[in-house]
Amino acid sequence: MKVGVAKEIAPGDRRVALVPESIDKLRSAGISVFVERGAGAEAAFPDQAYVDAGAKIVTSAALYSTCDVILRIHRPSPNEMKLTRPGQVIIGLLGPLLDPESMAELAGLGVTAVSLDAIPRTLSRAQGMDALSSQANVAGYKAVLVAAESFGRYFPLLTTPAGTAKPANVLVLGVGVAGLQAIATARRLGAQVKAYDVRSETKEQAESLGAQFVTLRSAVDGTGMGGYARALTPQEQADQQAELNDVIGAQDIVITTAQVPGRRPPVLVTAAAVERMKPGSIVVDMAASDLGGNCELSKPGKIVSTANGVEVHAPLNLPATMPTGASNFYSRNITNLLLNFAKDGGLTFDFSDEVTAATVITHGGKVVQEATRKLLAPAPKQSVRGGAKA
Repeated sequence: MKVGVAKEIAPGDRRVALVPESIDKLRSAGISVFVERGAGAEAAFPDQAYVDAGAKIVTSAALYSTCDVILRIHRPSPNEMKLTRPGQVIIGLLGPLLDPESMAELAGLGVTAVSLDAIPRTLSRAQGMDALSSQANVAGYKAVLVAAESFGRYFPLLTTPAGTAKPANVLVLGVGVAGLQAIATARRLGAQVKAYDVRSETKEQAESLGAQFVTLRSAVDGTGMGGYARALTPQEQADQQAELNDVIGAQDIVITTAQVPGRRPPVLVTAAAVERMKPGSIVVDMAASDLGGNCELSKPGKIVSTANGVEVHAPLNLPATMPTGASNFYSRNITNLLLNFAKDGGLTFDFSDEVTAATVITHGGKVVQEATRKLLAPAPKQSVRGGAKA
């Protein structure tokens, strides 16, 4: 079996899907590795490192014409789709719930699309394949550094001959993988950290890292499916927001991480809450995207300075700003998933297996993953009542 590593062309993304250290593991399984020229250069993995590990460097056209499987991070561009061929397998963070039409196009091309962002996160044996968690870990760490770089004071309590600096007050909203890493990083830097999440079971996790968990009087359990939070009802959200605004207003730094798969992120930091924050305070909205963000004032990819002196950061793709570390983690994830399917010199997809059923989005010319298929289904026709003619 021939596996190819594509060079990422998404703006600003310096990661690579496979690093040289993973090649030996694939070769041991009888897999030949081909790498598009320059694929790992921006992540500090030059072509020679891949050659030394036993891979062959090829052009983009040769990669798609030669390889049975293409490893990548983002879904292929329209031009890259033209290079695919029937029976080829593409593995990456393909975002099927965000762009089901692209999945339908891949199905029409006869391509088998496998998406790491559909990994069942609560399945213990899939943890080594969970690229969303590994990249969220990187993002949570970097979000704190972004805040620290922009914050005009120290994070830790610091006593000097010139006086004492008070520790920064940091609030982390959303206690998932990214939130837990943000808590741990802020604590390492010496900040006083609080955390909040609608999922009741996260309280113990936050406290184990030294954060004070914020409990609201109006709190309800927002635990959803697959380890994510569920979307709150409008009334639940309004009740909690009023209390949360008071907490936010007392913070120096707020880091938000809350996302709902395939849907607009919940607004946790309103404009009114930002108005209560002191001049020099920082908001880092990790959930910001074209769908929106956790902060009402966020503008994806930009820094907004408010009239009261607060900076709202909405960075896009924080893992890409740490390309070497993020690529190392991602490479292990994608290698584990690939080897999960590898059998007798090819890939075998057993749809009775939970990992296969969740991650294989297209196969045999069809969209086979249920969640994506539902998004592509035509809306039901409205019935005509009262005897009117259609």
